[in-house]
Amino acid sequence: MQQLDHTFAALADPTRRAILARLALGEATVGELAEPFDVSLPAISKHLKVLETADLIVREKRAQQRVCRLKPETLKTASDWIEQSRRLWKERFDRLDAYLRELQSKENNDGNG
Repeated sequence: MQQLDHTFAALADPTRRAILARLALGEATVGELAEPFDVSLPAISKHLKVLETADLIVREKRAQQRVCRLKPETLKTASDWIEQSRRLWKERFDRLDAYLRELQSKENNDGNG
């Protein structure tokens, strides 16, 4: 569960989500990832460190560059957890809805007698 906590904490920041969206298109250098943002390279590096700690990306040194790529399996784990929770809550709401309809039906029947 701690890995999931790291994943959701990393996803909470819009800059990190934008970085992940860019990496979904393919690997990129740190410079390429920093380009669209109005923040310093050290700030981008901090975001990348958070994403790396959350196991959402991998950074590799290639020649003089640091190349980043997405690790989609970690996002899949988060997605699976969300889907499982969504199904659980849907079942609970469906049961509540059925119970409320049953109560309403009883109330309507009792009022007719």
